[in-house]
Amino acid sequence: MATPKPDEVDAIVEAWQRERTDLDVAPLQVLSRVSRLARQLDRARAGAFAEHGLESWEFDVLAALRRAGKPYELSPGALVQQTLVTSGTMTNRVDRLEKRGFVVRRRDTADRRGVLVRLSREGRSVVDAAFADLLQREHELLEALPQRDRARTADLLRRLLAAVEGE
Repeated sequence: MATPKPDEVDAIVEAWQRERTDLDVAPLQVLSRVSRLARQLDRARAGAFAEHGLESWEFDVLAALRRAGKPYELSPGALVQQTLVTSGTMTNRVDRLEKRGFVVRRRDTADRRGVLVRLSREGRSVVDAAFADLLQREHELLEALPQRDRARTADLLRRLLAAVEGE
């Protein structure tokens, strides 16, 4: 396989190597590319979600409910854990999604003080459509890599993320 032509990150690394010979700038080779890919992914995600009238945070909550499987409901605490926001933020998000008709709240019969958030039929429809669009865009982002390289990249990133997150 031919070596790809130098990119903007190569130019940045070369400049830093020239200007700061006292530092090892090797992490830039990986992490600057990860950062640039993350920006491209953010744009693709925002585009996919906007096509379906969703904000990224709305998709995150709806997707968590959809992944839960039938009956597509979770407690607000479980939603907080899955979306990494505060409980106050989640309450606000559920309120807004409920006003849009994407979720409904119901009492938890197992815990009379508890509430469950359930994905509505409309919420399921919009999250399914947005997810299909997102996957299409993500496939396009990965087109340049053969399948075996995608699997290897996923494994390497998994290892790096586990190390960074301390798992």
